[in-house]
Amino acid sequence: MPIKKHTEVKTPWLTARGETPAHLEYFGGTMYQAVEACAQRYPDQTAYLFMGKKTSYRVMMQQIDLCARALKAIGVRPGDRVTVALPNCPQAVSVFYAINLVGAVANMIHPLSSQREIEFFLKESGSIFAITLDQFYHKFEAIRQNVNLDNIVLASIQDALSTPIKAGYMLTEGRKLQKIPKDAPVLRWNEFLRRGRAYHWHYRAQRGADDVAVILYSGGTTGTTKGILLTSLNFNALGAQVIATNPMFRPGDKMLAVMPVFHGFGLGICIHTMLVNGGCCILVPRFTAASYAKLLLKHRCNFIAGVPTLYEALLRLPAMKRADLSCLKGVFSGGDSLSVELKKRLDKFLFDHNAATQVREGYGLTECVTASCLTPYHQAREGSIGIPFPDTYYKIVEPGTQREVPYGKDGEICLSGPTVMKGYLNHPEETAQTLQTHPDGLTWVHTGDLGWMDEDGFIYFRQRIKRMIVTSGYNVYPSQLENIFDAHELVQMSCVIGVPDALKVQKVKAFMMLKPGVPADEQTKQTLMAYARENIAKYALPYDIEFRAELPKTLVGKVAYRQLEEEELAKLKPAGAAQ
Repeated sequence: MPIKKHTEVKTPWLTARGETPAHLEYFGGTMYQAVEACAQRYPDQTAYLFMGKKTSYRVMMQQIDLCARALKAIGVRPGDRVTVALPNCPQAVSVFYAINLVGAVANMIHPLSSQREIEFFLKESGSIFAITLDQFYHKFEAIRQNVNLDNIVLASIQDALSTPIKAGYMLTEGRKLQKIPKDAPVLRWNEFLRRGRAYHWHYRAQRGADDVAVILYSGGTTGTTKGILLTSLNFNALGAQVIATNPMFRPGDKMLAVMPVFHGFGLGICIHTMLVNGGCCILVPRFTAASYAKLLLKHRCNFIAGVPTLYEALLRLPAMKRADLSCLKGVFSGGDSLSVELKKRLDKFLFDHNAATQVREGYGLTECVTASCLTPYHQAREGSIGIPFPDTYYKIVEPGTQREVPYGKDGEICLSGPTVMKGYLNHPEETAQTLQTHPDGLTWVHTGDLGWMDEDGFIYFRQRIKRMIVTSGYNVYPSQLENIFDAHELVQMSCVIGVPDALKVQKVKAFMMLKPGVPADEQTKQTLMAYARENIAKYALPYDIEFRAELPKTLVGKVAYRQLEEEELAKLKPAGAAQ
């Protein structure tokens, strides 16, 4: 798909980094074809490493092809939606590209989602197949009667391990797994692949770069969870842009892939960008700050990414005090704003530990896969989130309009480029609201975020216009949680807010009006917390529930959540602090 040239918008990569072109050529095929072309160039290089086991590009392609034949054997057709609820593991890589190869659409979801959320994702996408880990089977089984799943394929971490590691896994983690009935209506991974080996019919679908290939979920620009329709071109363009803005990358470089595969950054940069450019992904299904540090040092990773809270934790680890970080070529921060103070501490830490790079902040949203703006490796400006990728244009407009504001003035951030989504799944009105064609002829994403641009094209993020909580890098949507609490028989009305937190940036708190006669006591609170654990993902759980006889209201009768936020902020101020 050709990218229209827009001469009125700055392309600052050309001036900030003379060696980076303002425009790029993008691979014209599917994601699978892009990875296949890379594998033909580097067949014997390591594509990914998982818990000590290396897999070459040649073997990875064999596994993807076998998985594609297996998908066809169980009835997956072009255009079908296949839900993938997996962590960062080899099966996730195989099935993601296999789905693309057979012309289906990968519906990527968080494997730790609650039963209610899984049911929503399956229904919203119209998925008739699902692939998950054995440890998550019972959540799928609990809602199976409410959805139209033809088949559930169960993978297992142990299937991807080398023999010595597998033995240790079964003695530790494997013993904790809940037993699955022998007659459970599922297809085990090895049986799934066996069917693929017996399938000899045509399985390569004819799909174009601009066909929908992936559904990722986000709150969009309104805070309500929606599926975002993304194409092969969106991902392939991202892979080209990331490498163009990181000229220090070389085939064989290692990326510590801890950002999850169901997230735009994890899928688009940590995995796809690496695999279409000859990189090596260190696949990590679960991590802590300590294990992250251990993997970084053990594998001498060249590129790492994380949220600010992760980097904050790394600075405090004893294991990092004498670490040699000369291997690092790129350190990226995203998912939340990186404070100026933390950036300074991180940069000093990297310099003191022999790294040839400083932390580089970026900005993006799932509506354009992930990052679309990045700090140049040699030129940072305090408080800036960087400059747009090649072929990606930014403008700042008056909120609610298409009118550009002058340099230096706050407004809504809008962006346009080859990674912009097709639209929202089943939400045409919100698609029209978010994707707008401006008088310049380009389609622009109205992000709902507030920021400004300086005269050199550097972008500065202010705050989110939309109401959203960011906790440890995860987006939490208050309206979604309120809908869940309001459905409980004890609750009259609820309001969920974010409270500032030194570690998580924000933590979730719920305020509730109980129904008449319901006691506002500890037993009621524990009942509601148990209900929350059943229906809300772990990262989005409230740390506290506070009962109120009445919730504050605005003049038009809406719950005044800002008043509650201000009350919580006031509690955090030290006694005698200036007002």
